Amino acid sequence: MKQIEMFTDGACSGNPGPGGWGCILRYRGREKELSGGALKTTNNRMEMTAVIQGLKQLKEPCSVRLMTDSKYVLEGVTKWMSGWIANGWRRADKKPVLNVDLWQELADLLSRHHVEWLWIKGHAGHPENERADALAVLQRDLFKSHQQSQSDLATDL
Repeated sequence: MKQIEMFTDGACSGNPGPGGWGCILRYRGREKELSGGALKTTNNRMEMTAVIQGLKQLKEPCSVRLMTDSKYVLEGVTKWMSGWIANGWRRADKKPVLNVDLWQELADLLSRHHVEWLWIKGHAGHPENERADALAVLQRDLFKSHQQSQSDLATDL
């Protein structure tokens, strides 16, 4: 089974607002950077999307060492997801799980791989986390400038 390292991060300006995600995959010393974003999203959705998009790149079952600075994603997978699934994607208070579309997609992807989840402190100098953050921020800023140009266009009309 291939051994993969994955570093993920998300960024958002406003909550909701323009956001971006970044992911770095490493296999045998080779790296691949991925990034993207959305015009109206939340930081949690971007954190989740980074993980989902990274896992989607894997063409076969892999052993993944996944590093994230998102307690939401980490605890969602390691503490809450099994209960949500057992309760029909409802929380203990019977309310629907937020971001259920992404949680369901993530659950499907996780069924294919062995993932070791590791939390790393964000903005603490971890080189790959800083790079994933930079990718996410770049995408967030691209979507933010797109949002601003659309607002300027509407004002000009």
